[in-house]
Amino acid sequence: MNTLSIFRYIPESIIKASAKLIAMFINTQKTSGMLWKTRVNISLCYPNLTTIEQEKLAKKSVTNQCLYYANSFKCLAMPIKWNLNQIRNVYNLDTLKEALADSKGTLIITPHLGNWEILNPWVHQYGTPTIMYKPIRNKTINEFILASRNHLNTTMVPTDSSGVRALFKTLKQGGFSIILPDHVPAPSGGIIAPFFGINTLTSTLASKMAQKTKCRVVSLICVYSKNSDGYDVYLNDVGKQYPKLYDPDTYISTTTMNKVVEDLVNQFPEHYMWGYKRFRGSKETEKLYTL
Repeated sequence: MNTLSIFRYIPESIIKASAKLIAMFINTQKTSGMLWKTRVNISLCYPNLTTIEQEKLAKKSVTNQCLYYANSFKCLAMPIKWNLNQIRNVYNLDTLKEALADSKGTLIITPHLGNWEILNPWVHQYGTPTIMYKPIRNKTINEFILASRNHLNTTMVPTDSSGVRALFKTLKQGGFSIILPDHVPAPSGGIIAPFFGINTLTSTLASKMAQKTKCRVVSLICVYSKNSDGYDVYLNDVGKQYPKLYDPDTYISTTTMNKVVEDLVNQFPEHYMWGYKRFRGSKETEKLYTL
């Protein structure tokens, strides 16, 4: 048994309390680590906020990031039924059902916003998606995640050209693929495009999938409910809302994908994973994360 399976037996209240204690410590480290990166990113994206407001948002974000990371281990360790019971509200479910009935296939985009691990069992109620997976360096964590995904019979493909072909094949066969649209790609897999008005290296994969297959594009996020008792799921038919996602010009479609993510983040800024170097990769930001 994987040692991380112990999360199955730890009460969620203890996991949350521990995550908040860790966040309190991180929030004292103002010149390095998660809080520092979060503050840098928030100051870029929300320059109209006062310094006090930016700091408040940054610390709230750090707390949520710690909670989501910790609860992800709980979700991975628990049975499917437990995960499904944590979902309190689902908004625009018909959007997903209509998209999945479309013979053109469906691309589901899930930004670094909220808790993906509880979404994974939920979305499997509607079929078996094809998902890219990059192995984690920590062997224990990697095996723990793989065991959970295998339990769901997830179709996982590598983050290379063979995985890309598998994603396209799934869509062309009328299935559905899931992808993170806001990770920082290798330079060969992206272009410089604006995100929150900042030119940054951006993956072109999601936009190219929409361009070439004309599939339905649906955003899917899961964040804590307002009283933090469980989660709320939000779906939107962003392919209809942002028709330029299908523009044949890769710069236009990629910029539009960034706009989709930006609008989603603006709805729940305190739930976005601000603690990574999202804006690296362009000449404009090459010294951004240098102390």
